[in-house]
Amino acid sequence: MSRMLASVTNVEEALIALQGGADIIDLKNPSQGALGALSLDLIREIVKAVDHRKPVSATIGDLPMQPESIVPAVRDTAATGVDIVKIGFFGREGHEECIRALQPLAAQGVRMVAVLFADNAPDFGLIPQLAYAGIHGVMLDTAIKNGKRLRDHLDDTQLRSFVEQSHERNLLAGLAGSLAISDVEALIQFDADYLGFRGALCHGSERKAALDSQRLSCLKNVLYSCNRMSKEFA
Repeated sequence: MSRMLASVTNVEEALIALQGGADIIDLKNPSQGALGALSLDLIREIVKAVDHRKPVSATIGDLPMQPESIVPAVRDTAATGVDIVKIGFFGREGHEECIRALQPLAAQGVRMVAVLFADNAPDFGLIPQLAYAGIHGVMLDTAIKNGKRLRDHLDDTQLRSFVEQSHERNLLAGLAGSLAISDVEALIQFDADYLGFRGALCHGSERKAALDSQRLSCLKNVLYSCNRMSKEFA
């Protein structure tokens, strides 16, 4: 069964997502890139408002893949009290070095999710390394928000393989990337743990606009129906 990750930008949106049935409240700043980070103070405010009613994740920003940038950002974000810290694996270099540098944080109990980018030839060969380092999960997303969606970059065979490889290594698997409500029926078949949404939940399907409670409710209903149908026909 796939659950809903809803990306929010402030306390008000977090409470809307909470009331609308989001399964993970994801904190990021869409105006600052694919995984733009909110300020640490704002993250703390949202964590306090959610008050453990649902898991909260937060991004560290669109940072270069350098341990001296990544590790302090993860440490500082984890210290706000979020349940999960999301790390974008941008570019083509420095990935393995950063994974090794994150291993001590994982050993200390910091739950991290690595985000690979479907529009940047994602290397699924990193999945075993992420698992060995103690990373909690891995997601697919899109780095460039130009209207193209996840399935414009990767076909169904690749998406299924990503989820299967992640689950084989006991990693949480998530799918995101400018997903629309119309994507849910196709994506549900891959049995990802979470489907991530931002634009589909906003007024006018614009990721930088405010969260729309009606869109969130509609998506939650579609996700529920597709999960049920998938279970019935399994």
